[in-house]
Amino acid sequence: MVNGPVVKGAPTTAARRGRLTQLTAEGWFRLVLAVLGALVVAAAAIVAVLLAQTRSSVSDLASSIEPDQAQAYRLQGALVDQETGVRGYGITGDIRFLQPYTSGRAIEVSAAARLGVLVGRRQPLAGDLARVERAASAWRHAYALPLISKAAHGPLGGHDLAQLSASKVAFDRLRRLFAVQNAHLATAAAAASASVGRAQAVQNWVYAAILAVLLLVSGVLAVALQRAVVRPLRRLNAAARHVADGDYSHHIEPAGPADLWSLAVAVEAMRSALVSALDASRAAAEVTARQAADLDAQAIELRRSNAELEQFAYVASHDLQEPLRKVASFCQLLEKRYGDELDERGLQYIAFAVDGAKRMQVLINDLLTFSRVGRANELRVPLPLGQPLETALSALSVAIEDSDAVIERPERLPEVVGDPTLLAMLWQNLIGNAIKFRAAGRAPLVQITAMAQPGGQWQFAVTDNGIGIPPEFAEKVFVIFQRLHGRGVYPGTGIGLALCKRIVEQHGGEMYLDTSYADGTRVCFTLPAADAGTSTGSDAADQAGPAADAPSSAEGITA
Repeated sequence: MVNGPVVKGAPTTAARRGRLTQLTAEGWFRLVLAVLGALVVAAAAIVAVLLAQTRSSVSDLASSIEPDQAQAYRLQGALVDQETGVRGYGITGDIRFLQPYTSGRAIEVSAAARLGVLVGRRQPLAGDLARVERAASAWRHAYALPLISKAAHGPLGGHDLAQLSASKVAFDRLRRLFAVQNAHLATAAAAASASVGRAQAVQNWVYAAILAVLLLVSGVLAVALQRAVVRPLRRLNAAARHVADGDYSHHIEPAGPADLWSLAVAVEAMRSALVSALDASRAAAEVTARQAADLDAQAIELRRSNAELEQFAYVASHDLQEPLRKVASFCQLLEKRYGDELDERGLQYIAFAVDGAKRMQVLINDLLTFSRVGRANELRVPLPLGQPLETALSALSVAIEDSDAVIERPERLPEVVGDPTLLAMLWQNLIGNAIKFRAAGRAPLVQITAMAQPGGQWQFAVTDNGIGIPPEFAEKVFVIFQRLHGRGVYPGTGIGLALCKRIVEQHGGEMYLDTSYADGTRVCFTLPAADAGTSTGSDAADQAGPAADAPSSAEGITA
């Protein structure tokens, strides 16, 4: 016997588990998604900060340092053009050579103003611009403007040429200021580029760190899910497969999240219930097997008993009737030979013996007829029910004529499947009873009706205007040898209706008394229609014994 322990105390064990193990599988997935979401949000914030810093550095480099250098180069070029124009104008006295100075002066003003705005107060760039402007202004007032004034009268010569050379020397000092300014601008540009590079390097390292952290956390969470959800689910699946494959003793251990734990407890409870049901089923199967063996033994004993009863029927049919005939014959011979010597009481005794022998013979014949109904060698053929009715009416023609009975019947009766002899016996008994148990002072009236019923059945009724049957005897009249009247009032053996009921049941129908009818007796019975294909009860009858012959008269027909 397979025994499976029922899981008990599971809620107590679950109550002692940690908070994480009390999570459901859905809770675990939500936790994992929440952690990943938090990491993604944090990574996005860090990336946003780094991108802002990088954009700020790039913006400083692109919008400040590079324009500063451009304007400084523009300013320096304008001053160089001024010095070149002054030199050329002073040497040649040609006003066309003064054009670079004029345009350079305008460019200087524009570039200095723009550079001043870009540099603002940033040091040392603002100081470099101020020193360049002061040196340029000093050069113009000390050299450029005086030389231009003198060259207006013609090419310079002598002492003026020496002043032109001094102007070049003074402008060289301005060039050194250019170098200092360019150096400071280059330093600022290098610092900005370095800041951009550092920001990009930090950004790259942070990206790598974020990726590494995400991979690490993802791996940790995957392992956690594997241990907390996937592994218990696989164990539960494997345990369920063991049970499904027939290993009902395999205990299912609860594990994993709360819902998997509850599921395992429920599956274990179901396994325990199945084990209990299986044990009960096996016990019931053993009982059923023992009962089947007992039934087989009883069936064998029943077949043996039926064979003995059949043998007894043959003995009763042949061996018992012969002594009865001899008793009746010799009693009649005694009456004929010694009738003159016997008194009235002796003659009465002889009449009793003859009557008893004859009644015993009729009883034996009726009993044999009842026992032979349902034998396997009965005919089962489709036939209109009117044919056996005609046979029965022909057999009862003398009784009908003597009693002035009126038989009302349909012109056509439906077709059924049955034994013509047994069905004729059925009609003969029912109509014969209606004639026998007629009311005094009026002729028998027998009405035969047929009505279709659901399920391929036909209901038939035989109604008479006779003495009727009290409702309390509605079941008793169908019991063999049960009589409602004395033998001196109505003759018969009390087997007629029992024989009719057995014939109807052997044909797959049922018979009953309509107790609602009060003007006589109404006996109803059902039979399957020929096209219903309903098998009859004769299939289960004993397969031994000869077929019964229909009685040739109304003798022995009684309720």
